[in-house]
Amino acid sequence: MKTQVNEINENLQHFTGTEVFYQIPLLRTRFTDGLKYLSEVAECFWLITDASVIAKSLMNRSKFITIDYQRLSEDKQDYTGYEAEIIYSDGNDNVLETYRYNATDFPLDELRLFFVNNTLMLPSEY
Repeated sequence: MKTQVNEINENLQHFTGTEVFYQIPLLRTRFTDGLKYLSEVAECFWLITDASVIAKSLMNRSKFITIDYQRLSEDKQDYTGYEAEIIYSDGNDNVLETYRYNATDFPLDELRLFFVNNTLMLPSEY
C-alpha cells in the first residue's frame, strides 16, 4: 500500500495544465487529466463526484473553492468516530463546509483540489 501511495503522489506531481477535459455526465462538471489518472489508479471516482456536487452547491458563496481531503489520525478517529474529512474553503482559509466520512478506501492521507469555472483540478493544473 505504501508503495502505491508513493507512486501516486510522485505521478500527481507531473500533471501541469491539462490536454483533455473529462466530464461527469449528470453533473456536467469538468475534470482534468490529473484527476482522470487519480480516479483510475486510486479507484476514487466517488471522491470526484462528491467534491463536484458539494463545490457546485457552494458556488454562490465563492467562485474559487479549495477542497482538502484529510485522513484523520487514529486518535482523532477514536474521538470523532470518523475516518476522513473534506474541508471546502474559499482559498483564503474561510471554511465553507466540512464533510466527514465514517470509512474510506482512498489510499492517500491528504489531497488538495481546486474547483473553479465548473472544473475540478489538481493545484498544479490551475
